[in-house]
Amino acid sequence: MADYKYEDNTLKKLQEIELSILNDFSKICDENNLDYFLVGGSAIGVLRHKGFIPWDDDIDVGMSRKDYDKFLAIAKDQYSDRYTIVNNQERADFPLMNTRWGLNGTQFVPEDFKNVKGDFGIFLDIFCFDNIPDDDKEMRKQGTWAWFWGKLLVVSGVPKPVLYVYGIKAKIVLFVYFFAHRIFKILHLKPRLFYNKASKHMLKYKDVETKRMAYMFDPSRFTSIVNKADIYPTQKRKFENIEVRVPHKVEEYLATRYGDYMQLPPEDKRHNHPPYILDFGEFGDNDL
Repeated sequence: MADYKYEDNTLKKLQEIELSILNDFSKICDENNLDYFLVGGSAIGVLRHKGFIPWDDDIDVGMSRKDYDKFLAIAKDQYSDRYTIVNNQERADFPLMNTRWGLNGTQFVPEDFKNVKGDFGIFLDIFCFDNIPDDDKEMRKQGTWAWFWGKLLVVSGVPKPVLYVYGIKAKIVLFVYFFAHRIFKILHLKPRLFYNKASKHMLKYKDVETKRMAYMFDPSRFTSIVNKADIYPTQKRKFENIEVRVPHKVEEYLATRYGDYMQLPPEDKRHNHPPYILDFGEFGDNDL
């Protein structure tokens, strides 16, 4: 699917608000001795653009399980007046394994979420990296089962998700997704069921010391496996007009995941989140 075309001023304002959210997030982490690191396209943006990828409309950060759980507790207890935590633990029908930390008084509902109930503010995507075993065979077993149940979680809540495949394959996958979604609805299979099953596998090594960790719910399996020694200690780099944390070996992380990450992708593979609803609320005419 080709990149959604925002009006220039709309995308600029959206990115400005997201940058403010990231800045608040970073300050909370610094004040509470919590660590994080930019991942995915946001990490590419640091190296290739010193900020946002020009067409990007979100920011992605990763955290270890320990820091992730602590952040969510602090955010819920101290910052609920400004931000709302959106994940399956808070909303049983939320169809993703990560957290969206949304700014109150705004709305950003992507097209694929138009049938998902709830108020969704302009958000920061937070991905939890869980321990995985050092043994590859055991890692693949854990990761495959977690990923499988995570996929069913998405299917249970989203009839037509954003895909990263193209052509006839995309049409086939979308048909399978839609058919499975309808079956789940008929059988009254709720997202929380699949979230709990995925969680059982992702937390299997929570209390085991391992050299690696992973976010297990990318579109493809085993995409976000990292060596902890390549992530920590995190380093600070410039992102737009603020400093943010990135992996210790950010170049190696990006090369492993994307190959030549400094090369711009073709236009038909520049992804973002086509909005069904986008409302800046009180922040539309104000500086943050």
